[in-house]
Amino acid sequence: MVHHHFGHSLKRLSFNRTLILPLVFIIILIFTIIYYESKLAQLQNLNLNLNYQNVPRLSQSSSSDHPPHNKNPDWMIPKNLLVIYNRVPKTGSTSLMGIVYDLCAQNHFNVVHLNTSKNSHVMSLSDQVRFIWNITRWYERQPLLIHGHVAFINFDKFALNTPKPLYINMIRRPIDRLISYYYFLRYGDNFRPNVVRRRQGNRRTFDECIERNEHDCRVENLWLQIPFFCGQNPDCWKPGNKWALEQAKRNLVDHYFLVGVTEAMHDFVQILEISLPHMFRGATFLYENGNKSHLRKTFNKTQPSSRTIAKIQQSRVWQMENEFYHFAVYNFNSIKERIMANIKPAQQYNDKLYYHDGQQFFFEKIRPRL
Repeated sequence: MVHHHFGHSLKRLSFNRTLILPLVFIIILIFTIIYYESKLAQLQNLNLNLNYQNVPRLSQSSSSDHPPHNKNPDWMIPKNLLVIYNRVPKTGSTSLMGIVYDLCAQNHFNVVHLNTSKNSHVMSLSDQVRFIWNITRWYERQPLLIHGHVAFINFDKFALNTPKPLYINMIRRPIDRLISYYYFLRYGDNFRPNVVRRRQGNRRTFDECIERNEHDCRVENLWLQIPFFCGQNPDCWKPGNKWALEQAKRNLVDHYFLVGVTEAMHDFVQILEISLPHMFRGATFLYENGNKSHLRKTFNKTQPSSRTIAKIQQSRVWQMENEFYHFAVYNFNSIKERIMANIKPAQQYNDKLYYHDGQQFFFEKIRPRL
């Protein structure tokens, strides 16, 4: 009986030894996981704290009487803010960019001009990918405003997991834009008066050009603002394409932060300052008092006759461009009415005036309490 009991004990001991090593391994693994999870939580908290230091605290009251200038000029600006101004030619964009270049140093953001080969308004598919990839990862140049004469690019189409930009733009009455372009080709402007223009020496008026049906004044040349908002699709650039008009409207509503009109540039600049002070704080003062306001004026521009205008207005292209223009004007005026209804009196700082509006929302009943 003794030998039998001793044998059972040896068997149990041998069985227990086979369990020891796996149990030890499991225990070590559990402690390792707990250790690294604790370290990971510490890193996440550290990262959260660092990010929190770079963004403004949420307002818990309805007060919006914050001064337009803070001791730290970066108090509101998101580090990765990206604004794209895909400028429509001859809409006053040079005047606006003169203000932007004056503001970039004092408001602590960067400005880059996009120059395309042969002044093309569209990009190849591969260049669109490179463009998106570069500007969204150009961290040392963020916050960034990039501008150029290029058609709208839809970042969502590429699914590159990149930050989305804020698009801004301005458009102009279609006939006025074409007339300005026509005389610019012949006489230039006061921005660079000594540059030799492509049609220099050709003194034919716009009326005479229409009568002769020459290339520079053909109604197809009106087809520019719609394709700039429609985008990179080839159908966007087919004059009179109804789909392009509707796509341009959708993009304006869905993808543009603000679209102004040349005829109300002062309002456009003021709304940019109020709604996007990160970059445009002080823009209205510069527009009203600086030497960059209305910087570019085309020489020898004369208005066409009523007969010429009536002839242009009979074309399908003008009618569609005009419809898009008035669509943009309606959208802009709706935004303006809401903002101007709550605008605060301009505040003076360092002999300059700054504009902001009253905040119309606040946060309450926040739980748990901090």
